[in-house]
Amino acid sequence: MNTQESYQERYTRAKARVEELKAFYNHVIIYLIINSGLAALNYYSNEWSFPWFLFPLLGWGIGLLSHAAGVFRLNPFTGKDWENRKLQELMENEEDQTLINTK
Repeated sequence: MNTQESYQERYTRAKARVEELKAFYNHVIIYLIINSGLAALNYYSNEWSFPWFLFPLLGWGIGLLSHAAGVFRLNPFTGKDWENRKLQELMENEEDQTLINTK
């Protein structure tokens, strides 16, 4: 029974990860389509005198990079290693407090 629970937990985590990746790739596709359209609109309507399409391109690009950092766990401050170190630290602090309170 324990292996079945373990399989179910792994399956649930894998499924959530696939959904997370799928959402990111959809975000990239929409980013490319919309910003290509904005660039074309800017080029054909304004004759490239002022490239205003760069503002949404850069602004949305920052959001896309942030999304990528979260999906691919590129943030060293809140990554899995940080999480494990922090959990260990908090558990040790709680254990120390328990020892101090029992003395």
